[in-house]
Amino acid sequence: MAVDYLWQSKGQVPPVGVSLKTEHLAHVLNARPAMAFFEVHAENYMTKGGAHHRYLEAICEHYALSVHGVGMSLGSAEGLDPAHVDRFRGVVARYGPVLVSEHLAWSVQGGTYLNDLLPLPLTQESLRVVSANVSRLQDAVGRAILIENPSSYLAFKASEMPEIEFLTRLADATGCGLLLDVNNIYVSARNMGFDALGYLDAVPAALIGEVHLAGHVVKDIDGIKLRIDDHGSRVCDDVWGLYERLVNRVGPKPTLIEWDTDVPDFDVLEAEATKALARMTAKVHVHA
Repeated sequence: MAVDYLWQSKGQVPPVGVSLKTEHLAHVLNARPAMAFFEVHAENYMTKGGAHHRYLEAICEHYALSVHGVGMSLGSAEGLDPAHVDRFRGVVARYGPVLVSEHLAWSVQGGTYLNDLLPLPLTQESLRVVSANVSRLQDAVGRAILIENPSSYLAFKASEMPEIEFLTRLADATGCGLLLDVNNIYVSARNMGFDALGYLDAVPAALIGEVHLAGHVVKDIDGIKLRIDDHGSRVCDDVWGLYERLVNRVGPKPTLIEWDTDVPDFDVLEAEATKALARMTAKVHVHA
């Protein structure tokens, strides 16, 4: 499935946005920064009312919105939680976002929600499970969604295929698109010892509906350096390099700066978004 949006017309630069955090709601509404879109986590808006809804409704009068799920547990063999699906559908119906996405991960077992995005073995069986769950979610919201590649800290011996093959086959089976997180590719490649450039170059361009960029932290664990995808700092130079390579190969794509921990002043996020826009603009001008 080729993910197509109005802003992908010839010569037009796709939008760049940032995560919309509680700390910045009033600033965004009052200052009206030059931002193309904002992204919110669906789970933060699954209640019927409250100040956060009032802010978001007002902000959506001026900006496009991306809804990003973090708790659907698409890898759960027990299937999706009907109540969670219904709440997710309600958020999408209420706000009509331009982008809707979730993760290749699981986080629910026996009705217990775990506060993490846990990995799954990349097998034929897992592919059938995730495909069924993605199809169910898409049927519920009435549209195709984007699936994000995870950050990896371990690998399963049972895995039968590379991650990008799994995601591509998932897209073929369900009609979903890909939310390509470049920072996650870098983190996973450094942790697991695979070639980040090879992964990046294998991604089918037509499947990419959105790109995520974020910072990460390096921790020393028993003498081993482990990169943790914490979304708590600026995008590092190596990830910017991967992003430039991606844009050079597939062209500009809607891009989001993620920042979820140690949230700084809004101008820091805006500066990161400006960097991404400059890289996309240069690509469009070269091929104009």
